[in-house]
Amino acid sequence: MKISVIGTGYLGATHAAAMASLRFEVIGVDIDALKVATLNAGLVPFYEPELEDLLRAQRDAGRLRFSTSFQVLADCDVHFVCVGTPQQQGGFAADLSQVESAILAIAEVAKPGSLIVGKSTVPVGTAERLTRELHSHRPDLHLAWNPEFLREGFAVRDTLQPDRIVVGVSSIHANEVLKTVYEKILAQGVPWICADLPTAELVKVAANSFLATKISFINAMAEICEAVGADVSVLAKAIGYDPRIGSRFLQAGIGFGGGCLPKDIRAFMARAEELNVGPALEFLRDVDAINLRARRRVIEILRQELAGEPCGKRIAILGAAFKPGSDDVRDSPSLEVAAALHAAGATITVHDPKATDAARQRFPALIYAESVEVAVKQADAVLHLTEWPEYRRLDPRRLLLHVQRPLMIDGRNALDAECWQGAGWRFRAMGRRTLAALHNPSITRDPVVVEVA
Repeated sequence: MKISVIGTGYLGATHAAAMASLRFEVIGVDIDALKVATLNAGLVPFYEPELEDLLRAQRDAGRLRFSTSFQVLADCDVHFVCVGTPQQQGGFAADLSQVESAILAIAEVAKPGSLIVGKSTVPVGTAERLTRELHSHRPDLHLAWNPEFLREGFAVRDTLQPDRIVVGVSSIHANEVLKTVYEKILAQGVPWICADLPTAELVKVAANSFLATKISFINAMAEICEAVGADVSVLAKAIGYDPRIGSRFLQAGIGFGGGCLPKDIRAFMARAEELNVGPALEFLRDVDAINLRARRRVIEILRQELAGEPCGKRIAILGAAFKPGSDDVRDSPSLEVAAALHAAGATITVHDPKATDAARQRFPALIYAESVEVAVKQADAVLHLTEWPEYRRLDPRRLLLHVQRPLMIDGRNALDAECWQGAGWRFRAMGRRTLAALHNPSITRDPVVVEVA
């Protein structure tokens, strides 16, 4: 069986390399010639742990190559569509133009009986519509949907060792072909969920909506905790022991971002409106609003600590990627905070272990540092906004020698508050302000100004 993957971005490049590692011959197709040349050179144009080694090994084994020509699809048996579905300009709905173009291009050259498999996240009802349109042109082709559940930073593992495989099919043939494709993975005992097309489409957006809701819920609780002097980290731990709730995604902070959750819940709301069931997803508007408010709250905490506006202050931002383990800065909460502070007149210096180049392209007006020490030099405040492991290992006593004012605001509730306070820092975290003051009255004193030679 020969497999093609259309679209070689984050999802497509990972899926292509993973399918090749299952001993299939795989051809990846993309209209971006530079990206194709980079991948053929054994390089990945973004950061994802383990992916580059996997891709290079499959290329060297002769099982994986990339092309800009759709003609190479003519002898493939299965075609995976892994193109983007970004949010439309000026609205919440998903832009499906890349998906539609990809399927049309496949239909022009695909051999009879081959299977097209959508992996892109699309609004419910899209697959059935595309099936009708495909069959009006090529009734000899089959269409199925196989949503992806990749976590950036764990994409290779999530592809080759997933917690479930979901397929939406309208024929026994499509189901059997996909079982053959995933045979080695299914042999590990991975659950196989075969559904109709709309159910498969809903699984992905329902999962993302639930996760987004859980994150926004704990951030709402953080606001309440700050108001009454409670500790949101203890609250989260306590409710997380309830097996009906669980502890995952209960870490209060500045909220979620990236290329999936924000645009997926908005597209879900837009689709519900089209289906005249908008009120069923009205709660997602609050989820989205709470998430955006969490970003503004960290700026308000900074204003409180500075006793005024940040204009003229030097602010160090630790983290640019929307999450650790990735260089993705799409809808990055940390970069949005950095940009807002820059617009307010502060001098912003950003550090990130992997996302500096991507962040610089998106926000060139900010200053970027190659080390944490350079980023915090003479800073009036340090904001920890992406929970990279490197930042948890920082020595607060050492950094104390570089800053103008030892003020740390932990926007991810990931640092050891006692360690930082013990080193002489004024420490603030989301949902823990009053409790921290009660346990360590010294943090209510005026900030200490450290002279740096």
